[in-house]
Order: sequence, then C-alpha cells, then structure tokens
Amino acid sequence: MFDSWSRWAAPVAIAALVAVGVVSSRQSLAVASVAAVVAVVAVAASGPASGWQVLPGAIASGMGVAVVGSGSGSNLGWFAMCVLAGWCALRGGVRPALVVCAGVVAGFVVQWLWLSDDPGWGAWIAGTVFTAVVCLMARQQRDLLDQLRDAQAGLAERAATQERARIARELHDVIGHALTVSLLHVTSARLALREDPDEAARTLAEAERLAQQSLAEVRQAVGLLRDADVSSRSPLPGVDQLDELVEGFRRTGTPLRWDVLGDPANLSATSGLTVYRIMQEALTNVARHAPGATTDARLLVATERVELTVDSAAPGRGDSVGAGLMGMQERAEAVGGTVVAGPSERGWRVRAVLPGGCDITRAERT
Repeated sequence: MFDSWSRWAAPVAIAALVAVGVVSSRQSLAVASVAAVVAVVAVAASGPASGWQVLPGAIASGMGVAVVGSGSGSNLGWFAMCVLAGWCALRGGVRPALVVCAGVVAGFVVQWLWLSDDPGWGAWIAGTVFTAVVCLMARQQRDLLDQLRDAQAGLAERAATQERARIARELHDVIGHALTVSLLHVTSARLALREDPDEAARTLAEAERLAQQSLAEVRQAVGLLRDADVSSRSPLPGVDQLDELVEGFRRTGTPLRWDVLGDPANLSATSGLTVYRIMQEALTNVARHAPGATTDARLLVATERVELTVDSAAPGRGDSVGAGLMGMQERAEAVGGTVVAGPSERGWRVRAVLPGGCDITRAERT
C-alpha cells in the first residue's frame, strides 16, 4: 500500500499542488510552469527508486517547488514540500528523509530571514517536519509488519516440516515393526506347515492380527495429514501397550526378559508414546538384524528421570546411523531426552533417558 502511494499518488499530489502554486506564483507564468513540470517529472521518474536513490529526484523536485513559491509564504504550492518530505521518508528511509527535510527547513529559514518576513514560514517548517516524522513512523510500522509476516511464514514452514518428520517417524516405526514381525511369523508358519499345521495356522493368524493392527495405525498416521475429526481417531499406543508389544515379539521366538521399575501409569501420554515407539524400534531392530538373540528390556520410572534400556546379544552394526536410530533420537529430543545406541558387552544396546516420572516401586514382569 505504501509503495503504491509513494510511487503514483505522490507525483499526482505534487502536480496538483504546484499547479495551484503556479496560479499565485510571483514568477512569470513560463518560469513557474517549467519549474512545476520539473518538480513533477523528477518525482515521477524516481518511481521505483529506494534508499539514497530517491535523493536526486527529491532535490530536483524541491528546487522546482522552491522556484514556484519563491518569496511568498502564502503560496499553497509549498504543500508540495510536505508531500515531498513524506515521499522521501516512505521510499528512502530515515537518512535520505533527514537530508531532504533538513534542506527544506534550511530553505524556509533562508527565505524567512532574507527574502520575506512572512510569519507563515514557521508553519511550513512545522508541517514539513511533522509530515516527515509521521511517514517515517508509518514506514517503520510497515517494515515491522513485513518482518512479522516473514517470521510467521518461517514458523509455518518449520511447523509443517516438523509435522512431516513426525508423521514419517510414525509410518517408519509402524510399517517397519509390522513388516519385520509379520515376516518372522510367515517364515515360522512356512517351516511348520508340514509338521505342525495347527501351529502354522496360529502363526498366520497372529501375523494377520498384527497386519490389521498396523494397518489401523498407518491409517491413523495418514489421517493426520487431513483435517479429520480428532474425536474419531483411535488413541495412540503408550505404556499400557508395552506388555502386549513384548508378548508380540516373544511369539516370534525372541527370548525377551522385560523388567519395569516404578509406575509407568504416571507418565504423560506424550512420554508414554515416546517410550513405546523407542522400545518398538529397538526390538524391531533386534528381530530384523539378529532373530532369536537373547534380549533384556528394562524400564525405570523415577522422579528425576525415565530410562529405557534394550540390551541384546545382537552383533554390532558399526557406526552407521539409520532412519530408525534417527527417529528414536528425534522422539527423545522432542520431550527433552536423549538416546544412545551402540555396541555393549553383550552385543548391542539402546538406552533412552527422558525427563522425570515417579517414585520407584519394583514390579517385575517375566
């Protein structure tokens, strides 16, 4: 809005004002007309200019206005000086506006002291300064508004990126877990198909159940991309589903010991989901990279921290950082925690530490 005003409205306003000034000018009609044309053309030609680039046009236009109104404090053409000062403030900024404003005020003072003792010069000085100050304040508000819009756009883009990353983590964890465990069940069923058909059928049924559960979680994660009714979404998994998660891996043939210290029920839904997903990814990696490896999983819920450790006899996988480990780290960092994964005395260990929970009361599940 300000750019449009200063680019087109300012030359039009100056043209109208100097035209009025030409009528009452003490100069000859020819001289006043030429000066008026110079005042208008100088501003119009500087339309897209900004910063110090407005200064040549402002000086030329100001000289034209000064010729039109020279020696007469009652000439209404001097209003063009106010418009010129405002135009410099909006287009050029503080320093060009101060230079032009100082030049205009100096011209008024010179005419007041040496050319005419008309007391109206004081009003023109005040009007020019006031216009420049108001337009500088308007420019500052415009700049602040532009900065605010840029900041909002940046925040919106960052939020969208974080949301996409969160959904990607959900899909990676759900699909990775489902495919890995289902594949183990299908493999077991294939091996047991001839010798124990009933066991094969039970294994396939478990794989089918897991696939249906995972499909529901995938649909829920994809539903986050749409403006669906929040009340229609099923609850996300948490600490209440940890025992079920453990049993699911045990059914695949993974020797798994599961210990809980403290009361997981005191964890928030966010912390519970974080613990569940980290443990799910850690156990999925065990099943994927070392099927049948003996594994110990331990959850400590204390006042000052929540600690999850998954220690398996799986062989080390080097120092590479995959999407699963990155996802665990991002989940932990989102709630103010950390995840460290690497070789241990037994083989491979994942250790997650999250902010506090509750007092310790031992409850062991075997």
